[in-house]
Amino acid sequence: QVQLVESGGGLVQAGESLRLSCAASTFGINPIGWYRQAPGKQRDLVATISSGGSTVYGDSVKGRFTISKDNAKKTVSLQMNSLKPEDTAVYYCHLKRFGVDYWGQGTQVTVFS
Repeated sequence: QVQLVESGGGLVQAGESLRLSCAASTFGINPIGWYRQAPGKQRDLVATISSGGSTVYGDSVKGRFTISKDNAKKTVSLQMNSLKPEDTAVYYCHLKRFGVDYWGQGTQVTVFS
């Protein structure tokens, strides 16, 4: 069983920054990352980072968001800069382990113009 606990969401104005964090009970060898889901929309990839540190970003966040991790602390962070209203969503931490998808409870990010 993997537990993921997100923190750091909030309400910000467009152009501002937020930093999300996810504390994991384990990392393992699988990528860990962030997805987001806006009301009425599907859950989409934001960013993932592999055990070796390779990163993948969704097209809409490239150049604005940065994912990083601390293996010793088992945390993964998402630095979000130049936020836009369309970034408004619930952000979920995700890890797949032994074929099972694990999700955090989600943290709300709201960006107003």
